[in-house]
Amino acid sequence: MEDGAAPLRILLLEDSDLDAELLGAVLEDAALSVALDRVISRDAFAAATGAGCHDIILADYVLPAFDGMSALAMARDRCPEIPFVFVSGTLGEEVAVEALKNGATDYVTKQRLDRLPRVILRALSEARAHVLRRQAEQALRDLNEGLEQRVAERTRELAEANAALQHQIAERERIEDALRQAQRLEAVGQLTSGVAHDFNNLLTVIAGNIEFLERAVFDDRSRRRLEMMRGAAERGARLTAQLLAFSRRQKLEPVPVQLNRTVASMRDLLQSSMGGSSRIEMTLQPDLWPALVDATQIELIILNLAINARDAMAVGGCLTIETANVRLAAPPARAEEPMPGEYAMVAVSDTGTGIPAEVLARVFEPFFTTKEVGKGSGLGLAQVYGFAKQSGGGVRIDTRVGEGTSVRVYLPRVAGEAALHEVRPAAADVSLARDTSDKRVVLVVDDDSAVRDITTTRLGEAGYAIREAGSGLAAIQALEADPAVDLAVLDFAMPGMNGVEVATVIRSRWPAIQILFVTGYADHTALSQVDVGGDDRVVQKPFRGEDLERKVASILERRPRLTLVAGGAGR
Repeated sequence: MEDGAAPLRILLLEDSDLDAELLGAVLEDAALSVALDRVISRDAFAAATGAGCHDIILADYVLPAFDGMSALAMARDRCPEIPFVFVSGTLGEEVAVEALKNGATDYVTKQRLDRLPRVILRALSEARAHVLRRQAEQALRDLNEGLEQRVAERTRELAEANAALQHQIAERERIEDALRQAQRLEAVGQLTSGVAHDFNNLLTVIAGNIEFLERAVFDDRSRRRLEMMRGAAERGARLTAQLLAFSRRQKLEPVPVQLNRTVASMRDLLQSSMGGSSRIEMTLQPDLWPALVDATQIELIILNLAINARDAMAVGGCLTIETANVRLAAPPARAEEPMPGEYAMVAVSDTGTGIPAEVLARVFEPFFTTKEVGKGSGLGLAQVYGFAKQSGGGVRIDTRVGEGTSVRVYLPRVAGEAALHEVRPAAADVSLARDTSDKRVVLVVDDDSAVRDITTTRLGEAGYAIREAGSGLAAIQALEADPAVDLAVLDFAMPGMNGVEVATVIRSRWPAIQILFVTGYADHTALSQVDVGGDDRVVQKPFRGEDLERKVASILERRPRLTLVAGGAGR
């Protein structure tokens, strides 16, 4: 205690002279200045608590003709603000818990009186904090009582200002016009950020071909490289016009597809993409109509929706995939919804954050995204919409902010006998697909064909057997057909499955395959969500010198050759 401070006024309920003397000695040893008022009987205790002149009460639990719980009840009734601490040698754990439930501040056993000074100081501190809190609450109540008067005064001030505000309408309209122009510029900025990866790819093509020209003479091959560079430059000039004229058109090959079989076969892939914090549930209608759709594209659509759902559930949740036969009679209320008819429906639902109304109005716009730069292209739902509409169906989104979102994709059903001729993928003969050479096998995965050509050419010239895929899903399908690959070179930013998601699936199903990331981002923070193994597992685009070949060689030199085990599926 501070010098000159008033002593602590302690009311001690204790029948033992020896224990009272020992307790006083402990407090004296702790350098606490106290004024100890000791009582034994019920009447004396009642009188002392009624006076309310003490800072803290210390009480034995077992007393002649009087017990500690009765003393606690009396103290809570007469002086509830004064801390009450049991000091007893017979207080068991169950009794102590019950005492705390009934309002005791704390308890100390007589075998551990060394704890008593700390308990007293803590109890007094908590009591003071409680008093301050009550004073603050009272001040808040006083403040609220005067609120009506302040509101009336503010209303009068606003009424006076309203007249002046009428004169500012013209200025306000001018500011609103400027704001709309700023919003249009912001939309253009979103488009520009969405294609940053494509510009990196163009730069990779140019830089790669410059390296080829520096090493080569002016023969036909060099001229072909020069033409590639010129084509990439022309592509850059046309890119803005292509974005503005985006029409969501793609080449589809519709065939009868059993959506239940498609969804069920994707469970492992979806679980790998979702991660361990989210669970997957499937509700598949047994007699589901076959859908007339592109079999590869519907897998990509389901995967896109699942990845969107995962991103909406930052702390995990439940992903539900449902199929159903649907007959629609009402005309569409929105442009993306299907026309009346019969559809095979697949729905992907999550328990995530939901979509606000202002965002829902724009979710199908190309390149519109609420994600950070580099974490989403803004094309996911635009691809879903374009695919569903081009297939002859539509999309409907049901969402509640804070509860989750359900995206329903309606696909035209196959009528009549056409359902009997469903196209099923032929089983791959792994023995025929195997490369019989002794070269190390490298799978190059990049959605940009020109960049993929640069990468495969450089690695092919370095002496590796090359396989390639134009998307993450295509890479997974290629590995399912033949998993005998030593290294996968993965572009980080790809539509559908990005490089990290492809790497997650490969590590879970084919752990012997090594991973090397290729990225056009200036830093590697986007790769922080996966253990890439250090900078020796990342190559920056555009390629610098022999960086690509050096890192591929470094990875493969310290790994044994991958052999195909008979009967293995790589899973």
